Amino acid sequence: QVQLVESGGGSVQAGGSLRLSCVASRNTNSMGWFRQAPGKEREGVASIDIIGRTTYVDPVKGRFTISKDSAKSTLYLQMNSLKPEDTGMYFCVATGASYAAAPLSPGAYPYWGQGTQVTVGS
Repeated sequence: QVQLVESGGGSVQAGGSLRLSCVASRNTNSMGWFRQAPGKEREGVASIDIIGRTTYVDPVKGRFTISKDSAKSTLYLQMNSLKPEDTGMYFCVATGASYAAAPLSPGAYPYWGQGTQVTVGS
């Protein structure tokens, strides 16, 4: 089992920045961030594999950066130039499986945090 605890969400105006953090109870091979807006399905945002290779969904490329600090078992998501459409609940995810490129499909991750809310005003 892996416990994941997110923090760093909040309310910002469009163009602003937020940094999400996720502390894991232990290191895992692949981790990522998903988000869910009201009335919409969960969407993979970014992922990172055991050697630090990253994958991003197209709408956040160039604005979001996923990173990790293995010594602290902590995953980060730096979000810049935020837009109202980035609003949603953001979830940290993890898996012990190894991938050539960590996927952005929810079924690949058995471990989920409880989420942190991000709200971007226009």
